[in-house]
Amino acid sequence: MNKRIKIAAMCGSLRKDSFNKKLLQVIAEEANNQWEMSFVEIGELPLFNEDLEKEGDPEEVVTFREKLKEADGVLIITPEYNSGVPGGLKNALDWASRPPRQAVLNGMPAAVAGATPGSGGTGLSQMQLRQTLVAMNVNVMSAPKVLVGEVHKKINQETMRLEDERTLTHLQSFIHGFTEFVELYKGKGY
Repeated sequence: MNKRIKIAAMCGSLRKDSFNKKLLQVIAEEANNQWEMSFVEIGELPLFNEDLEKEGDPEEVVTFREKLKEADGVLIITPEYNSGVPGGLKNALDWASRPPRQAVLNGMPAAVAGATPGSGGTGLSQMQLRQTLVAMNVNVMSAPKVLVGEVHKKINQETMRLEDERTLTHLQSFIHGFTEFVELYKGKGY
């Protein structure tokens, strides 16, 4: 491949040192040769409200959508809060779903991943997230999945980095799979 694909990445965890931000950082490092990644912040977005939208999109929303629009694909990393998607991430997707039928993610290829100290590896939040993305007409890669359970045991306590060899090997398959998935849609004017 001659040219790296452009991936917009957002993390559903707003916490500075979250496990999911560590996962996103490892994916960014591992995909560096294949992806040109931009990080899309969601923490400053106002709560979605159609009254606010009628007044004209807030500057934070305009910037958010522009970053997504520049990408060939989107990577969404989600924690699992109370067996579901965190509110901040759902809020970001609600803004990204507007205006209907012309939304920035309409037809875009996407991949979902997540990490949690629990053993389920964000399976429930990813299922909920996938349901929302399908409703938004986003093309979600079905496999390989990244469900990092017991992530706290996979972090090197000296470097505070995710360094588990089995997880890193799986991430290479995920990166390769998503690269191919995005290439299928690239240039098709989704």
